[in-house]
Amino acid sequence: MHISADEMRQSQGRKRITLPLAPSLEQRRLQLYVALLLADGLAIIGGFGAASWLYLGNFADPASLLHSQVMLPIYWTIALGLQVYTLPALRRPNFARGRSALSLLGAESVLLFVGFATKSTEDFSRVSAILGLAFSLALLLWVRALLRPLIRARCGEVALNTLLIDDGGASLRIPYAFHIDAREHHLAPDLGDPHMMDRLGLYMLNMDRVLVTCPPDRRASWALVFKSANVSGEIVDPEVRKLGVIGARRDRDYGALIVASGPLGLRSRAIKRALDLTLAGGAVLALAPLLLLVALLIKLEDRGPIFFVQKRTGRGNRFFPIFKFRSMRVEKLDASGNRSASKDDDRITRIGRFIRRTSIDELPQLFNVLRGEMSIVGPRPHAIGSLAGDKLFWEVDHRYWLRHSLKPGLTGLAQVRGFRGATDTENDLADRLQADLEYLDGWTIWRDLKIIVNTARVLVHDRAF
Repeated sequence: MHISADEMRQSQGRKRITLPLAPSLEQRRLQLYVALLLADGLAIIGGFGAASWLYLGNFADPASLLHSQVMLPIYWTIALGLQVYTLPALRRPNFARGRSALSLLGAESVLLFVGFATKSTEDFSRVSAILGLAFSLALLLWVRALLRPLIRARCGEVALNTLLIDDGGASLRIPYAFHIDAREHHLAPDLGDPHMMDRLGLYMLNMDRVLVTCPPDRRASWALVFKSANVSGEIVDPEVRKLGVIGARRDRDYGALIVASGPLGLRSRAIKRALDLTLAGGAVLALAPLLLLVALLIKLEDRGPIFFVQKRTGRGNRFFPIFKFRSMRVEKLDASGNRSASKDDDRITRIGRFIRRTSIDELPQLFNVLRGEMSIVGPRPHAIGSLAGDKLFWEVDHRYWLRHSLKPGLTGLAQVRGFRGATDTENDLADRLQADLEYLDGWTIWRDLKIIVNTARVLVHDRAF
């Protein structure tokens, strides 16, 4: 549910804000698109049925029923092309009604052309067809009006979650948006603090648009925050309206530079998630005996815990617990990852040395994939204390945060290229980062499948300690 800007400011003084600020609207919008599609189908069939009953005395006259059944897929095809089942249709009732009417008239025109070409128009009653078209149009418009309260109840007035962060820039108010004062909430685009990046990720969680108004010297930092957080991010710039910049959003009261958009669309995410669930679920079932055997051997060696759970940074810069088979002695576990494992590392157990060299220690991350925290393919998640030489990863290159615009993966482009193991120098990180950024540029399922196949060649490698 959206609250106004004034209500948000008043509430900030009275109580703490609960994060995330709003539920995700993406699934709700999808449900409404399906509901509208089915409602339109019922309206068309009902309209021709009513015309048939009124003119011919039979609601289910075969000719009228055939007319509506042939018209329906044509209507849906045209309606999809005219954006009848898109966000603008949810937000603007007149847009939806106009495009629905145009789609219906277009479908009837196609049907008449086909009937004329095949000389089958004589099989249909012209009066019944005209009445059916009129009734269907009336029902389409009535259904849209009838469902409008449902759309508002499910998705709010604008069907979008919008967050505006005031970080000391130009004053701006956006109707139906969440307004956050960065100073009051102690928020800053601090690229050197993973805990701050996690907090920012929580504020931006479930937001369809995030805008920030800030001084010019902070825009570059906010741009990197947005790019890494898997959101559609915009930096407000009062000059945009004057200059008419290409690649910017221009609204009635403000202008904003569009600096980031989620790397994957809904269809790509659905395909990638289906691949993850299929492969991870199948792998857990197939490897169950091996998983149980390794768990037993770890327990028998020193009676310690089977799993090593460590906080890692995932998609949107948010922390998540990663699961691995424990390969080090309990008293020498490194929760922050400050020390990379080495060839003769005295912390590694006997069974640990074997499972690390064969990558078996990574198999529990299949459960992270099933939980939706990881993907089969993606940039590998790193411990927040990981060092390249004597610097933290994000201190070497601030572009490091861009890796977090996708879910982290069990394997990735960097791994199949051999960039694995300890990062003794800054160049070791640079090679991995370059591969990860290359992976983010233009995702396809075929490349994921190729990486999965190539991973089998590097499961056992000389950089696994």
